[in-house]
Amino acid sequence: MNSKEFEKIFLILEKEVKKFKVPVAELVKVQSNSSFHILIATILSARTKDETTAKACEKLFKKIKQAKDFEKYSLKEIEKMSYPVGFYKTKAKHLKQLPAILEKEFNNKIPETLEELIKLPGVGRKTANLVLSVAFNKEGICVDTHVHRITNRLGYVKTKTPFETEMKLREKLPKKLWRKINYVLVAFGQNTCTPLSPKCSKCRIEKQCPKINVKKKR
Repeated sequence: MNSKEFEKIFLILEKEVKKFKVPVAELVKVQSNSSFHILIATILSARTKDETTAKACEKLFKKIKQAKDFEKYSLKEIEKMSYPVGFYKTKAKHLKQLPAILEKEFNNKIPETLEELIKLPGVGRKTANLVLSVAFNKEGICVDTHVHRITNRLGYVKTKTPFETEMKLREKLPKKLWRKINYVLVAFGQNTCTPLSPKCSKCRIEKQCPKINVKKKR
């Protein structure tokens, strides 16, 4: 599949996913437009359903308005606030470390480059790219499991890891789609193009999709 074909499909999906709930980072932006809260929500969302992350964020943000607020609470208290997101104990450690690193390295400001963001605890390329695009409206390609899976299913890329997918998309994907791709494909992947038993019969792009590596039902 070439970029022109992919863009046509993407425009269909962009309209289709408007009926679904928005991914958690976009939801936080709508609610507060805080780069700090978007960062925290994105850290918490790793390997966690959006509904679970949203509930944890609602609980945590009642007490945490800025990074220094984490210093008021013990690690156990932050774990309790973060529960039940996946790997909440590890994420709580990262959140506890965050104020000191922001103060020492970035003058208490959320950095606005990929290279600087990945220096923060709990922030990898996926999280950094999402913060760039959602919080700062900068060009970033956030590749999570949904983006990786769907772009390979469509035959737009042929890659083995999310990192390889990001690098290939940086080569192929039109820049006007960079900031949109995560939001659209995450919503599509959570609701239609699921990892197991995708709902192909209900899919708007079923006829255009080659269904690469999709197991046929017996």
